[in-house]
Amino acid sequence: MAKNRENKDGDSIESSGLSRRDFLTTAGIGTLGMAAAGRGPAAEARPGAEVVPPAELVRIALRVNGHTYRLLVEPRWSLLYVLREHLGLSGAKAGCERGECGACTVLIDERPRYACMTLAVEAEGTEITTVEGLLDGEELGAVQQAFMEHDGFQCGYCTPGQVMAVEGLLRAHSEPDLDTIRRGLSGNLCRCGAYPNIFRAARRADELKRAQGGGS
Repeated sequence: MAKNRENKDGDSIESSGLSRRDFLTTAGIGTLGMAAAGRGPAAEARPGAEVVPPAELVRIALRVNGHTYRLLVEPRWSLLYVLREHLGLSGAKAGCERGECGACTVLIDERPRYACMTLAVEAEGTEITTVEGLLDGEELGAVQQAFMEHDGFQCGYCTPGQVMAVEGLLRAHSEPDLDTIRRGLSGNLCRCGAYPNIFRAARRADELKRAQGGGS
C-alpha cells in the first residue's frame, strides 16, 4: 500500500506525487476543457428547448406614458432595458435586475411591476406608466410632491421605484392605513432606511390625490 505524507501546507501527498490540491486543479482544468469542446453535462441542451438567435428582432408597439412607440427588439430584452436604452426613459433604475429591490418599478395597466422581470414583448398591448409619466408638464405629480415635502429619500436611487409603488397603491386604495402602505411597499427596498419618511409621504400623497379628485 502506498504511503501518504504531508507537505508544509498540510496537503496529503500520495506516492504518485500528486497532491490533493494538484488533483482538484487538474480536475477543474479537465472540466473546463470538456465544456470548451462542447462535451460534458453543461454542454447538453435540454430536450425540446428552442434557442432564439440573439440578432433576431421582432416588431412591437409599446404604449408608454400615453405615447405609442414602434420598436424592433430582441425577444430576450427586458422592458427596463428598452425603456432606458431605447426610449431614453431613465427614471426606472437598474438595481438588482432580478426582481428583489424594486428600483425599476413601473405601472403596467395601473399595477406596479418590476420592469427588469418583464420582457418588452410581454408588455405589448398594455398601458405602461413610468415616473416621467407622473409629471404634468413641469409640475410634479401628487406622489412626487409628497416625497419632496416629507423628504422621502436620501441617496435617491430607489426613489423612482418607491414613487411608482405608492402611485400604484393609491390608484387601488384610497385612504390606506399604515399596514396597507407597508404591504404595498414591501417589494421596494431602501438601503438608506428612509421608510418612516416614505410612509409619511404615501399618506400625504393620498391627501393630495383626494384633494385633486383622485388624479395623479
